[in-house]
Amino acid sequence: MFGSIFRMHSKPGQARAVEEHMRRWQRERRPKVAGVVAGYLLTSRDHPDELVGVAVFDSEENYRKNAADPEQDRWYRELRALLQADPEWNDGEILAN
Repeated sequence: MFGSIFRMHSKPGQARAVEEHMRRWQRERRPKVAGVVAGYLLTSRDHPDELVGVAVFDSEENYRKNAADPEQDRWYRELRALLQADPEWNDGEILAN
């Protein structure tokens, strides 16, 4: 398996909009994306505008294929408009679960 852990900081007052945007991905994009295993979004109790996401795919090939999809890029650009800066991405092979 392969995936990413990513940290984001929403613009003030936009954390709920980010949450809804992620739910929209689950509804609209996930059925079209090969190899998705799981996705999670966590919020920080101490820093409400800080969000941590986890994306898990069955292979690096499917992860990269999704990242290169123009539909994914459009979705990401909409997400990015809700954030203070680009997310911090930490991609890698999943060794244990």
